[in-house]
Amino acid sequence: MADPIELLVEQVVSAHRELDASGRMKGHPAWHDLPVSQREHAFAETVRSRELEAALDPEGLSTTGRAVLARVRAASAPDGHRES
Repeated sequence: MADPIELLVEQVVSAHRELDASGRMKGHPAWHDLPVSQREHAFAETVRSRELEAALDPEGLSTTGRAVLARVRAASAPDGHRES
């Protein structure tokens, strides 16, 4: 059986984030379930994961970087819609 704390860390490290009604990214609910003593560890694992993603990406972007760039491009598009 997997360690419940490590399962929470894995969820926090995930790049997936829900959006609220106004389109802003929400924090992962697992963050609030994680003991305060484990949050620094989760943050360090998140940074490591994003560095690995960027190292493997042809443009050097992490999943977070790609998501932010897509939102910036969509907001600056003349018609306000996402690029295809």
